[in-house]
Amino acid sequence: MRSSSEATNQRRGNRTKAVLPVRVKGKDSTGKAFEELVHTLDVTPAGVRLGSVRRELNVLDEITVFYRTRKMQFRVVWTKKMQGTSEFQVGLQAVTQDREAWGMSFPDYKGQPVPQTVGSHASGTV
Repeated sequence: MRSSSEATNQRRGNRTKAVLPVRVKGKDSTGKAFEELVHTLDVTPAGVRLGSVRRELNVLDEITVFYRTRKMQFRVVWTKKMQGTSEFQVGLQAVTQDREAWGMSFPDYKGQPVPQTVGSHASGTV
């Protein structure tokens, strides 16, 4: 029998802890355009978890992430409001990807295309 944490763990690969400054641009849950500085908490070859996001985003929204000279399109797959703050953590999945985005060496990364399906995470879950 699988434990509940194993059953709900839908990650496609291991996360690597990395706090990197990034700029994000898109539309928030009200449709208002925004651009702000946030940071990564951990990364994978095809995704990222952001912290210090001060805008509420909707699952399936697309945002642009700027890191160094890279510009990458991501889709929101989950959001979580941080208790006692006005900040959110946001899970993102790459929309397209021709190379590993973060300049890190991931041992299991093979440069494969990103799947077009989105996990069934509901807003507010991790």
